Amino acid sequence: MATTASTLDRAPASAGKVGPLAIARWLEIVAAFVVVIVLVGGITRLTESGLSITEWNVATGILPPLSEADWQAEFAKYRATPEYRLEAALGGMTLADFQFIYFWEWFHRLLARTVGLVYALPLAWFWVKGAIPAGFKPRLVALLFLGGLQGVIGWLMVQSGLTGDMTDVSHFRLSLHLLTALLLLGALVWTARDMRLLARASGARAAPLTLAAALAALVLFVQLLLGAWVAGLNAGHAAYDWPLMNGSLVPQVDWSGGVLWTVTHDPFLLQWLHRWWAFVALAALVVLARRVRGTDRFATIAVNATLGFMVLLGIATVMSQVSLWIAAAHQLTGALLVASVARAMHSDGVRRMGVADAK
Repeated sequence: MATTASTLDRAPASAGKVGPLAIARWLEIVAAFVVVIVLVGGITRLTESGLSITEWNVATGILPPLSEADWQAEFAKYRATPEYRLEAALGGMTLADFQFIYFWEWFHRLLARTVGLVYALPLAWFWVKGAIPAGFKPRLVALLFLGGLQGVIGWLMVQSGLTGDMTDVSHFRLSLHLLTALLLLGALVWTARDMRLLARASGARAAPLTLAAALAALVLFVQLLLGAWVAGLNAGHAAYDWPLMNGSLVPQVDWSGGVLWTVTHDPFLLQWLHRWWAFVALAALVVLARRVRGTDRFATIAVNATLGFMVLLGIATVMSQVSLWIAAAHQLTGALLVASVARAMHSDGVRRMGVADAK
């Protein structure tokens, strides 16, 4: 997400017709797609749909099963998984139930394929047209590879839940999958902001990463990591009251597995950490928002608004006993918060350069 403060070369002459502004708008569209994918990914996890498709078929997997025989074949593959044998089968599962969870995983994968095309095809067009400003080709290619890596991590995550006695995917791989998507989202927003700066002046410098912005990003990263672990371990169900946890300010935690194992696996401790680190993140991000209020008021409002909703939805998620749509809204707001913070971080770099931010 960060970029150096070195002066960018001027855009090639042919970029005047297409221009950095068009590239910025394209990147913002891709970022919007990533936000939607994060939302659908959250619903996929909340409905425990992620293991319903046991294979990764890049081409043939675009279409869902189209006949009764095809559905029965897919259902048979799912019935062979540990999740079905040790969990889903106990409550009984009909073909209609399977079709429901299959839809969310299929839709999540379809969106991933779509965003790949939405990014790759325009990138190729801008490249052929000579519209990409000098110095930006490596970054745009890196974003393409980051998106591809995200897909690979997603499949490795699914594989982790298909072996042994696993009834869920690895929460470590799930967190890597989610955080890679959010890193991609932030990088898209940051690059789009650089393009908007360049659209105003072909010799504009790329915004540097400030120390304050880096610290705010680190604090947010910890909160997002904790949230991913809470989701992966179903730790949202550890307690349904707030601000207490099962009637206590500090929950009872079993440390017998060692400090490292407990901090990374205990659902009670992880929910407690996620609850209270949220207020550390709130303080750090409010400071970041205030730093840019004079140069990018929109970023200030966006960070404050998404941050407030994020905290409230987190509390509501707990007190609603992890209601599907409240929890999904919590994850959606988290993605919007990342996009807002990325813009504010960029604007803080622009502020340090002493110029007005791009609109």
